[in-house]
Amino acid sequence: MSDLFIRFRWVILTILVFVFVTLFTAEFQQAQTTAVLASALRQSTPLVFGALCGVMCERSGVVNIGIEGQMLLSAFVGFMVASATGSLIAGILAGMATGALMGAGLAGLSVTLQGDQIIAGTVLNIAAFGISSYFFQQGLTLPSGKTPQVSLGPLADLPVIGRVFFINRPLTYLSLILIWVVWFVLFRTRWGLWTRSVGEVPSAAETVGISVARVRYTNLIAGGCLAGLGGAYLSLEAVGSFERMMTNGRGFVALAVMIFGRWNPIGIWGAALLFGYASAVQTQLQFRGWLADDPQFIGMIPYVVCIVVLAGFVGRARPPAAVGQPYSRE
Repeated sequence: MSDLFIRFRWVILTILVFVFVTLFTAEFQQAQTTAVLASALRQSTPLVFGALCGVMCERSGVVNIGIEGQMLLSAFVGFMVASATGSLIAGILAGMATGALMGAGLAGLSVTLQGDQIIAGTVLNIAAFGISSYFFQQGLTLPSGKTPQVSLGPLADLPVIGRVFFINRPLTYLSLILIWVVWFVLFRTRWGLWTRSVGEVPSAAETVGISVARVRYTNLIAGGCLAGLGGAYLSLEAVGSFERMMTNGRGFVALAVMIFGRWNPIGIWGAALLFGYASAVQTQLQFRGWLADDPQFIGMIPYVVCIVVLAGFVGRARPPAAVGQPYSRE
């Protein structure tokens, strides 16, 4: 029975999602349903950035549980720079640079020093929580406001789909582009072949002249840039301010999205949309006053979905063979 369940888990999941969407659509009017779907795309954006960071790291053989910290500190630095300079672009670049520096730090701990990768990621998280909390100042604002909405001409006038996909802010569009860019890099370029070979059999990759350390350093820094975009999205595009612990576990959920997406950027997008939809639903249910006396049960929905997916539907998802294993050149 369990083998049958694992074999048809994608079919079962699709049916459950379809039933949930159908019931939700029947409950709300078209405008509300469109708003929920648009919110699902926005809620999925930081998860996409974080999961793409994770796939760049793990495809090269390094576990990165520090995505939460990379996103949080990038959100903080990006907001502070944008507040000081009045430039959202400067803030976004600062967020990316912060994520890249933390990626380089993770590479130094796990590749050069060959430390335990889980502990190295935990160090990043603790450092980000401490630094952002210690230096955070209340009352700071963004002089220019959040990033503006961009409407893609006549496409934005399409019913439902136009409001969902073609009226968004810049980083949301960028996340959709980067899904395909990262997929192309990983599966259609020489660098992607090197990355996957280092993540599977690093000794064989070294034998044919591929520098394992170089590949891992580059991917961790590039992945850090992606996590930095996720943090910048939260403070400069989604909220327009910074609050302590504002990532709220999204970095860890991004790891679940990466696993559920089977370390493939396209699968990651589908998984991120599922979790984003769950988050959008719980927000809409709270607006409607469902379980008003016990709102924590509504707030649990995205995390329950995360647990159910990982426990019941991931099944035999196989990570890269060398992930988490330090490599020493022989």
